[in-house]
Amino acid sequence: MSLELSYELMALLFAVAALAGFIDAIAGGGGLITIPALMWAGLPPTAALATNKLQACGGSFFASFYFVRKGMVDLSKMKLAICCAFLGAALGTVAVQLIDASVLKLLLPFLILAIGCYFLFSKSISEEDKHQVMSPTLFGLTAALGVGFYDGFFGPGTGSFFALAFVSLAGYGLAKATAHAKVLNFSTNIASLIFFALGGKVFWLLGGVMLLGQAIGATLGSRMVVTKGSKIIRPLVVTMSIAMSGKLLLEHYL
Repeated sequence: MSLELSYELMALLFAVAALAGFIDAIAGGGGLITIPALMWAGLPPTAALATNKLQACGGSFFASFYFVRKGMVDLSKMKLAICCAFLGAALGTVAVQLIDASVLKLLLPFLILAIGCYFLFSKSISEEDKHQVMSPTLFGLTAALGVGFYDGFFGPGTGSFFALAFVSLAGYGLAKATAHAKVLNFSTNIASLIFFALGGKVFWLLGGVMLLGQAIGATLGSRMVVTKGSKIIRPLVVTMSIAMSGKLLLEHYL
């Protein structure tokens, strides 16, 4: 389909992407803002999802780059998890075209709300690392692969699921978990983008403009994670979990 892109529309979506990138770098859930904006601009649902993956790659890359540069993430220790997340997302992107996702759509709001409640009420969440439940190898083959598959299959709340896995299974403090979650989220975004691009679903110009906005917002959000830590991450994760759950419930029942 053709889409008429005015300077005003691109400027607006640039600003939307910058806001989403800022929020996504801290708590995830940026797609809650960008996907409705893309559909409002006139993109059909599949094209909106595909173009969203392009601009999300910008946000997750620049957030990941900032965290690595600040020494919060050691990529040499994440190779297996990154590969597993990529593979999972690729498989999920293929599977969503073959499997009915209606059951997942029904359960997802409650799963995301449960994540919000965990971050709100759990006394074990702090800036300090805790006991590691899984080895890095087992984490990659289970959590990274599983959440990666989910991102390719459906997507909302992926950053929150990764952060929860790093806190509860890898024993990471909240800021460290957020940084590592963003690296894996970049891997899953790239995998999904490749398959969407092969299907010709991506609006490259519009997605590129939003990618620039995401890059700015994600860099600013990443700095907040480093300087503020759990003081800003925890309340924003809870807020975005409630917002995502409410949106998904409204879409399902209305």
